[in-house]
Amino acid sequence: MRKRQRRAAGAVIGALVCAVLGGCAGSVSEKAAPAQTETVFEEIALSDGVYQAEFDTDSSMFHVNEACDGKGTLTVADGKMTIHISLTSKNILNLYPGLAEDAQKEGAELLMPTEDTVTYSDGTTETVHGFDVPVPALDEEFDLALIGKKGKWYDHRVSVSSPEDMTGQKETGNAQKAELEEGTYTIEVKLDGGSGKAEILSPALLQVSEDQITAQIQWNSPNYDYMIVDGETFYPVNTEGNSVFEIPAETFDVPVKVIGDTIAMSRPHEIEYTLTFYSDTIKPES
Repeated sequence: MRKRQRRAAGAVIGALVCAVLGGCAGSVSEKAAPAQTETVFEEIALSDGVYQAEFDTDSSMFHVNEACDGKGTLTVADGKMTIHISLTSKNILNLYPGLAEDAQKEGAELLMPTEDTVTYSDGTTETVHGFDVPVPALDEEFDLALIGKKGKWYDHRVSVSSPEDMTGQKETGNAQKAELEEGTYTIEVKLDGGSGKAEILSPALLQVSEDQITAQIQWNSPNYDYMIVDGETFYPVNTEGNSVFEIPAETFDVPVKVIGDTIAMSRPHEIEYTLTFYSDTIKPES
């Protein structure tokens, strides 16, 4: 799921990041009170971290994109689980962790889409909707309603299972990082989180020196005035055009938390994102 201009998806790291906005319009009179939308999480055995997990549904019309092999990115943080899934198109507009009936009540909190770019086996890409879905328990079905472009809500049952720790992928990426000689490369990078409107240029430039590896991150907006990576603040390296930053790129193949501060709103606003640098896409700059 890589792209030249990547939508943020998405998430992440569940902190990965998803925008959950308030949702159903309509008259407040004669409305039933909204159902409790907060997901109740069972105690889980998984440690905090990022996993790859299977996402199963009860319908052939609602499933993870084929490019994802039926899987999503499961983030565990503070005992809560969220799975980011990329769907087959942009036809599904919202999800709701519960029943369709409750999704239509005043004040129901809908899951908003990110825009994900998936890459198929033949090398073609497509931009589809993705979602960050709260997971109450592994290996157990739970309710997840959806609404499409026709404006009708549908009930579905889904489940998340077989989580695989992505630490091994991180170690593989770090091994490849250690083999890089000094020089300039390009690398595919994926942005997740926020409202889904932000994009970054991909592939990005990767600069390898004796003591550090940095990536050049270019946003699709001139309104980002700083980024925070691993507690350190970085400022744009340019004064004109879309915001460009040079930040550390010390971790490959797993999402890394970053913060971008935007001044596009009425006041500065820090937004949480994740960046994933894919080590198998590293190429010398041509």
